[in-house]
Amino acid sequence: MGVHIDIAGLRPERVAVVPSPLAELGMALHALSEPSHHPGLQAWVTGVTARLDQHLADRMCEADFLWRTTFSDLFLASAGVAGRATLPGGTLAEELDLLDKLSDEQFVDAALEFTCALPHALPGAGPLADAGLRRRSLELAAARGPRQVLFTERLLSDPPRIRDWLRQFLKDCDDAFFAGTWARLHHQLAADARLKTDLLRHKGLSEALASVSPAVTLDAAAGRITVDKLGDGRTATGDGGLLLIPTSLGWPHLMVLHRYGWQPVLHYPVGSPEPAAPPTVEQLALRMTALSHPVRMHMCRHLARGAYTTGELAQVHGMTAPEISRHLGVLKKAGLISTRRRGRYVLHQLDVTVVARLGSDFLEGILR
Repeated sequence: MGVHIDIAGLRPERVAVVPSPLAELGMALHALSEPSHHPGLQAWVTGVTARLDQHLADRMCEADFLWRTTFSDLFLASAGVAGRATLPGGTLAEELDLLDKLSDEQFVDAALEFTCALPHALPGAGPLADAGLRRRSLELAAARGPRQVLFTERLLSDPPRIRDWLRQFLKDCDDAFFAGTWARLHHQLAADARLKTDLLRHKGLSEALASVSPAVTLDAAAGRITVDKLGDGRTATGDGGLLLIPTSLGWPHLMVLHRYGWQPVLHYPVGSPEPAAPPTVEQLALRMTALSHPVRMHMCRHLARGAYTTGELAQVHGMTAPEISRHLGVLKKAGLISTRRRGRYVLHQLDVTVVARLGSDFLEGILR
């Protein structure tokens, strides 16, 4: 289990550590949409939310599936530029220009990855060309609510319009709150990038990766980087490079971009805020018992990133709906998940605030 990056033939000069204002804006939007994922950012989230214009807040909700679960690969746009060797821009304006270089197919596929569970690690036609994937995208968007359906319909019918909408929205976010945040955070990220670059030059890739996270290991003999995550994925640098992008707002997320045809990216947090206090002994015993089953632990990874129906979980885990329902029942009895109905769909989601009280190791493990 984990995400593997094949780096056979990768030259040292093709490894770069670079801050990305667009990626950090993506993490900012994620933290504002899912503050329970980031207890250490409570003061920042409260301050931004209190000053946020209501019209901008409404627009933030309109396409929040691009950043609520984690955040879309669109926020790592430089990795998708042809040649697989482009570095992030130094300013948000430069990064938005890189976003414009993605094809409509790349843009749509990346935008629908989380909401519509589209395949991203294998080659193949996307929903713009494949009528079956197009129908599936709309069906799965329906489980998320009318707003997601409307946005998905607009995205599939007129990608340039949505691209213009997103670009203007991100510029408005920059004017409203992000420019000041980036000015404050950029120095920390630049300092970390210099530190990792020095390690690369003087001690090699293994030492640099070890400083990113203990969850990242290098098997030099096999030419492979492994990121220990509750999930499976595989990518390769091929004739491209490898990007390491630090984030100040992203803890505990340690993410790997492994989209087919894109440059691999390791997006890692700088600093580790502490989560909230532990639960009572009685709550802890009940919850740890519920989480002792490996299937339920794996389910938590999905449920922490968004709401899922029983049928969706059954498909993801290769199990029957009744089997998934039994596991959901155990998690719900322990108070670890919430359930809500949206039309004919029943959605389940992990209560990350409760899970945070179990300890930082478990929370970091499922959100990594």
